Amino acid sequence: MPKTRSHYVCNQCAAESPQYFGKCPSCHAWNSLEEQVVKSNPAAATPIGLTATARLNGKKRASSTTSVQARSSLTFEQISDHPQARVSSGYTELDRVLGGGIVPGSLVLIGGDPGIGKSTLLLQVANQLGSQHRVLYVCAEESGQQVKLRSHRLGIGKQPPVQLQQRSAEEAAAATGDPGPNLYVLPETDLETVLAELESLKPTVAVIDSIQALYYSALGSAPGSVSQVRECTSALMHVAKREHITLFIVGHVTKEGAIAGPKVLEHLVDTVLYFEGDRFASHRLLRSVKNRFGATHELGVFEMADRGLAEVSNPSELFLGNREEVAPGTATIVACEGTRPIVVELQALVSPTSYSSPRRSTTGIEYNRLLQILAVLEKRVGIPLSKLDAYVASSGGLNVGEPAADLGVAVAVAASFRDRVVDAKTVLIGEVGLGGQIRPVSQIELRLKEAAKLGFKRAIIPKGQTVPDIDLEIIPVAKVLDAMIAALPGQPRHTVEAVPDAVEAS
Repeated sequence: MPKTRSHYVCNQCAAESPQYFGKCPSCHAWNSLEEQVVKSNPAAATPIGLTATARLNGKKRASSTTSVQARSSLTFEQISDHPQARVSSGYTELDRVLGGGIVPGSLVLIGGDPGIGKSTLLLQVANQLGSQHRVLYVCAEESGQQVKLRSHRLGIGKQPPVQLQQRSAEEAAAATGDPGPNLYVLPETDLETVLAELESLKPTVAVIDSIQALYYSALGSAPGSVSQVRECTSALMHVAKREHITLFIVGHVTKEGAIAGPKVLEHLVDTVLYFEGDRFASHRLLRSVKNRFGATHELGVFEMADRGLAEVSNPSELFLGNREEVAPGTATIVACEGTRPIVVELQALVSPTSYSSPRRSTTGIEYNRLLQILAVLEKRVGIPLSKLDAYVASSGGLNVGEPAADLGVAVAVAASFRDRVVDAKTVLIGEVGLGGQIRPVSQIELRLKEAAKLGFKRAIIPKGQTVPDIDLEIIPVAKVLDAMIAALPGQPRHTVEAVPDAVEAS
């Protein structure tokens, strides 16, 4: 009978420890160690490498003149090319994030906050794919009746007779029709049953909702633990690669927003997507942080409606405020998410502080980045921001983390301080250095073309960057002070009296 022993595994970083600690020695997380029972196998006591060495030593050594040859490895010329066409998911935004469509045999991990719409999106994708491909939807957290009820709410399939009487003719016409004839639903949490169904049905696409609910009976730990998540994902990966099945795996997230479970979960899969959104807003953002078959940090935009998630073809209009009613302290930038340029309106408010230390608050802008820009404005431009509260927000709550938004933040803060209005037809692009200089940014051509397409007339960009022949007035600037002189016209002040002489000269 094999002996058993216990060790403790951290559910945050998967580090192992022979004894229990209140704080993980590796990642320093509190109360994260979980006990796991391991059965020792005497047959596996001898390392594989030693066994192979002993086997080779028992044979007659080859002479030094024997040519070296490979056993199983191949050169690039020997590997045959099998081009595989990507499969369209039925949603252009999802195809964009995946790099042009679904790659057969790939593993896609989708994480997001509870209730953000992960299951809704995957059920709609499964319905679209079911019209042409065999799809298996494994609902480990819901029963089959619950999934069918959710499909009725999304307009998928025929409604029950009672609901049909309550629906108007317009609502009935808006339904998306019956689910695909090849869409199968499996309410199961046992990993072995799921693997047997995958090998028997051989679907083109399978959805696992969610990986934390599956369990492998051979392991003694509870579902959702580090070992369960690791072993279940590894077993699903082997079946998917062998049978060329595309797997969409739903993963829970922690309170910090990272995908729950061991970090090896993100290393096993081919693509990692995060579904983000504000619970007070209707739009949802699908962002890629890892993609072996496409560009990372791509962004797809959806809008939550009464019939599920709908695509937003032009997200710039969603994150661009009303340009007809301009207000002091607003500036427009062009951010790039992957290969997609998005025009975003930034809003700033500067007011006298009532406390000994001024308050700084950001929404959609990195907090430390704002502190750096405020320090540059006070040192290089002369705006006394150390005695003023500063609030900066992006329209729609979009998280803009790239340095190309620095110039827009700086001009918006200065415009709010001086109570001036930036021209609504002007976009600002550039990174602000600690010396007050404007540094070049990447993908300047993409940004300018997006601004011209939306009707902007002027663009303030870093000096020295090569720009395409485009219908825009290009204003190159080298210093942040030059950008403010170009962006802020000499309008009369309303409420602010103390203005630095260098800025007032504009």
